[in-house]
Amino acid sequence: MKAIEIRNKYLKFFENHGHKIIKSAPLIPENDPSVLFTTAGMQPLVPYLLGQKHPEGQRLTDYQKCVRTVDIDEVGDNRHLTYFEMLGNWSLGDYFKEESIQMSFDFLTKELGIPVEKLSVTCFKGDEDAPRDEITAECWKKAGIKEENIYYFGKEDNWWIAGEEGPCGTDTEMFYDTGKPKCSKNCNPSCNCGKYVEIWNNVFMEYFKGKDGKYTKLQQKNVDTGLGLERMAMLLQGKETPYETELFKPVMDKIEELQKVDDINSRRIVAEHLRSSMMIISDGGRPSNIDRGYILRRLIRRMIRHMNKLQIDLEQISTLIDLNVESLKEMYPELVNNKEQIKNVILEEKDKFVKTLEHGEKEFQKEMNKTRELNQNIINGKVVFKLYDTYGFPPEVTEELARENGFEIDKEEFKKLFKEHQEKSRLGSEQKFKGGLASTGEIETKYHTATHLLNAALKKVLGNHVHQRGSNITADRMRFDFSHDSKMTEEEKKQVEDLVNKYIEMAIPVEKLEMSKDEAIAMGAEAMFLDKYGERVTVYKIGDISLELCGGPHVENTKDIGKFKIKKEESSSSGVRRIKAVIE
Repeated sequence: MKAIEIRNKYLKFFENHGHKIIKSAPLIPENDPSVLFTTAGMQPLVPYLLGQKHPEGQRLTDYQKCVRTVDIDEVGDNRHLTYFEMLGNWSLGDYFKEESIQMSFDFLTKELGIPVEKLSVTCFKGDEDAPRDEITAECWKKAGIKEENIYYFGKEDNWWIAGEEGPCGTDTEMFYDTGKPKCSKNCNPSCNCGKYVEIWNNVFMEYFKGKDGKYTKLQQKNVDTGLGLERMAMLLQGKETPYETELFKPVMDKIEELQKVDDINSRRIVAEHLRSSMMIISDGGRPSNIDRGYILRRLIRRMIRHMNKLQIDLEQISTLIDLNVESLKEMYPELVNNKEQIKNVILEEKDKFVKTLEHGEKEFQKEMNKTRELNQNIINGKVVFKLYDTYGFPPEVTEELARENGFEIDKEEFKKLFKEHQEKSRLGSEQKFKGGLASTGEIETKYHTATHLLNAALKKVLGNHVHQRGSNITADRMRFDFSHDSKMTEEEKKQVEDLVNKYIEMAIPVEKLEMSKDEAIAMGAEAMFLDKYGERVTVYKIGDISLELCGGPHVENTKDIGKFKIKKEESSSSGVRRIKAVIE
């Protein structure tokens, strides 16, 4: 069964069970400080999982485009992917364990035709915070899973919480038995031998963990599920890896045809990083030296280095992009519309990196020889930093080159030097990849509303070409990316800052309106990614100042925000500027 068929079956199944199909959010998230990319289907639904009413109701389903970069160095093996698609269904205070489990069982066995004997499930075994989840186990037995295929594990495996506090609860995971022999008599779904493959996870949010570490029951119980599409396609097609499915095979075959050196890991890296880069660029991402732009740059450059390892002419990148667009257009029609932009961005980055690679590899070879002469196998952190600072050579590439030649790098020394020299480093932002429910306390709520006022002020001072391109909010500051080609003058910054504070002082009520998307468009409401919204939308109106589609949360009146101050204005990427501001 092809991936597109699995996706369509999933959405149709849950639609038939009363769920509204909502659109995939873009890979570049709005107003979520926990991650640089959308990492899970639940991420765009954070406000609604915390109790805000969703305009489409209490039962939702979708497919969500996701990027996770914590395992980027593992891409090339038989299972890790940077970009993937997650299918999900949610209950926002509606059904709970029994109905969720029955629907999951019916979809797997009736819609996908998986034999029940191929399925095993896991449940929470209980501890001092919550009892053993016998209810979930009984629901599985009632659905049709045999008792010997039900396992109990602790918090590490069957408890979900984002961060240190917030909504949380037990989860139940579903596993597919590949038919491989057990690695031992104790082999079970927690084993990594490859016999059992996790295919779905249903989280039952019924607790709240406070700052004091104590758990209390939530008033609104939620269900949050996630099913990995690439993995399911692989299993249903009887393939060993996702790279053998139709999602990758056309490009993998072409790479093999073009290569002069045979290396399966490099072929996978090229295919995977190309697809990931294309999806990020299509959703508005651009290479840069900070945050998500740095990740995109890293993906493109790692792909190029492995094309060089395979001795593939880099001019073939256009061919591979065309092939990917053709093979993926049914699943992602946006790739067709954005093909030329994707090409331009990747080829421009390729041209920049070719010179960097040539100089950096020569310098690395010299330093490696010096290290070898000293009978050492650890490359000095100062060398790694010099390659980065002088030649623009990414530390990940240095580490990869070192590993390929039997060396290591002194990461700690490099990190120390890097942190001292450049606050905008990747190392300084790694924590953003942890994911999960973003904090939505009082100060973050103020910042959310302030972004609307800032957007309006920028339009007034700089012009109507200004549009939001992204934002990041923490309890300490806000960051706002917007379309504009030139550096703002000190006078422009002062005008914008004064205008935002004027709006705050005007004590304007913040109105929350619910309507159809067509009505919102007719009213002139602005949205960062209009296509991501369903037919029913939430619009926030701030007098005659601002009208935007948004998931919230927001203050009730602008006077509740406080004093707004711009701390910095800088370039984010080509044609995009960034403002960092605080509320005092």
